[in-house]
Amino acid sequence: MTIGFRILPRARARAVSADLVRAFAALPVANVSDSMSRMTAGGPRLSRMHREGVLAGPALTVKSRPGDNLMLHKAIDMAQPGDVIVVDAGGDLTNSLMGELMLAYAVKRGVAGFVLNGAIRDADAFRQVNLPVYAAGVTHRGPYKDGPGEINVPVAIDGMVIEPGDLVLGDADGVLSVPFDAAETVLAATQAKQDAEAKQMAAIEAGTNDRAWVDAALKRLGCAMPDGI
Repeated sequence: MTIGFRILPRARARAVSADLVRAFAALPVANVSDSMSRMTAGGPRLSRMHREGVLAGPALTVKSRPGDNLMLHKAIDMAQPGDVIVVDAGGDLTNSLMGELMLAYAVKRGVAGFVLNGAIRDADAFRQVNLPVYAAGVTHRGPYKDGPGEINVPVAIDGMVIEPGDLVLGDADGVLSVPFDAAETVLAATQAKQDAEAKQMAAIEAGTNDRAWVDAALKRLGCAMPDGI
C-alpha cells in the first residue's frame, strides 16, 4: 500500500448516526464548541460559500495535493447520501478544487456538503445551488487531476483533526468537527447548555438576570475600581 496515494474503506460502524446528525443540526455550532471546551475549530479561513443553511453529517475525508482534485472526484463517486466531504488541500488558493459541474454532481449523489481547505470557483453557482460548502477562498484558476492523495484517512485543518465518520457541523459561525466516540457526550452537554441559555434569555427579557458574577470576577482577579460602580 502506497502511503500518500491510497483509498481506504470507511468502516460502516464508524459513522455518526442519522439521529445524531439531526439532533446536532438543531443546535448552534457555538454552543457545541463551548461544550468541547472551545479547543476545536476549523479556523477563520473557512468561509461559507452558500447563502444560508446548516451543514451536518459524517465525514468522508480526503487529503490531496494543493490544487489537485483527482481524489475529490473519487470521493464524490464514493460518497453515501448525507456524507460531508472534508478535504485537506493545504489551504492553497492558487487553483480551485471544485466548481459548478462537480457541485451539480455532488447534489445528484446526495452529498450533504463540503469543507475544503482550499479554493472553489464558479462562486455564484455555489450561492445559487445553496449546498452547504465552506472553503478557504475563491479563484478562477482550475485544478490539476494528477494526484497523489488519500481518502478515508485522518486529516487536519487549522489543528482540528477529522477522522472518517466523525460528525462535521457548520453554520454562520464556522465549522466544527465532533469526534465519533464523543458525539453522544457532547450532544448531552450542548443540549444542557442550550436549556441554560434559554433560561438566561428569559431572565434578560424579564429584567431579572443576575449580573453579580461580573463584580465577583473582577474582585477575584484583583481589579481596582471606585466604590459604587
